[in-house]
Amino acid sequence: MNLKQHTYINKDITDADVLYEDNHLIAINKRAGDIVQVDETGDEPLDEKVKRYIAAKYNKPNGAFLGVVHRLDRPVSGVILFAKTSKALDRINKMFKNREMHKTYFAITRQQPQPPAGNLVHWLVKNSQKNVTKAHDKEVQGSLRSELNYKLVGQRDGYSVIEVDPITGRPHQIRVQLSTLGCPIVGDNKYGYPRGSLRKSICLHARRLKFIHPVKNEPIEIVASLPKDGFWDKFEDLIP
Repeated sequence: MNLKQHTYINKDITDADVLYEDNHLIAINKRAGDIVQVDETGDEPLDEKVKRYIAAKYNKPNGAFLGVVHRLDRPVSGVILFAKTSKALDRINKMFKNREMHKTYFAITRQQPQPPAGNLVHWLVKNSQKNVTKAHDKEVQGSLRSELNYKLVGQRDGYSVIEVDPITGRPHQIRVQLSTLGCPIVGDNKYGYPRGSLRKSICLHARRLKFIHPVKNEPIEIVASLPKDGFWDKFEDLIP
């Protein structure tokens, strides 16, 4: 068995993975290790799995429309939303641009954040060749302003559980900003944790997504259950 086979298991989407669905939208509880869209690895992306799920469920032999409206890093788990119609895709894209989509994440770190709650602002520069983002304290050429709020919600067995509410949505934002705070996420050796995970996962979970439905104009709150991996389970009672 080679390393790729050992670290990534390709699984189809089932009803159990669907957090919310109507005629316009579908939300999935993404597994850590799944990529959202095709990349150089050649692994089947999540959007193709969801298309196949919809096509099979609704008997669409010519396939199903699916629009990607946001992304989660490959090692991150949790709620991810797709559009099932072009109208919903256009409206949701505008909502993300206007910061009308409210996301809540939970991260597990070894270090306790100091102060235990606060607001972080950095200017991030992504190196696309190395797929790594660097945080700067002030604006530099090519940087994007990045902001989040965080608070410590609990501690157990030497680990800290941190709630994160990103105000902007930048590549690797939560990972690099928490690392800059001195709190690299467990398993995230790209951003300072001493060792990585064989499961291609880090302890960052997109827990909640709140927004006004783009077509029905009603409030929607989608909550993604924590991974059942023997580690997250220890902190379940600390995470609202």
